[in-house]
Amino acid sequence: MTILPGPDCTTMTDVRAGVDQLDRELVALLARRFAYMDAAARIKPGREAVRDEARKAEVIANARAAAAEAGVPDAVVADLWERLVEASIGYELARFDATRG
Repeated sequence: MTILPGPDCTTMTDVRAGVDQLDRELVALLARRFAYMDAAARIKPGREAVRDEARKAEVIANARAAAAEAGVPDAVVADLWERLVEASIGYELARFDATRG
């Protein structure tokens, strides 16, 4: 099935196919992102270095700005990134403990 751009969709089947494809791509991107969390857990010198509130704020602000530039609701993206970063921190802490525990 051909995946159409959103504006070209004329049926819900078209929309759902596009959404499903994007979801697969997003999961693949998240897998790449979490691979960086694995690297961070390996590289950081101590468990206390895993949580970096200044970096967290920077990442969320960057996502919010990119969303605004793309015409996507920036508050929604900021909320999603808050959750993503917190999940990433939890994952990284678990990986840190598992590899250095």
